[in-house]
Amino acid sequence: MNPIQTIRVRLRVTQAALAKELGVTQGNISHYEQGQEVPPSVAKLLIKFAASKGEAVTYNDIYGEPIPASRRASDPAQGPGHAGRQPPTTNAIFDTAPAGAAVGIDVGAKP
Repeated sequence: MNPIQTIRVRLRVTQAALAKELGVTQGNISHYEQGQEVPPSVAKLLIKFAASKGEAVTYNDIYGEPIPASRRASDPAQGPGHAGRQPPTTNAIFDTAPAGAAVGIDVGAKP
């Protein structure tokens, strides 16, 4: 079972109810449960929501345990710079945008 689904079941809520609490769609919850990366802002809200229901949830519960640096260096399957299931960087969108793309800029805006 996916970590998000495990947490949702532990909280005894439906995908729709969890979506409402986190300010996302039920489809988003479904995607997270199928393995799509959970944005850090959503993870933070999930931790808060779980606490309000008396359940302790951590970032490690959501993203998995970090892989120790010693193991990363010796595990060629991890590849360079890969630290396991970590939250995306704040610049993740910009890091993956094609070179020269106008990300976050309304090119049609007038000054």
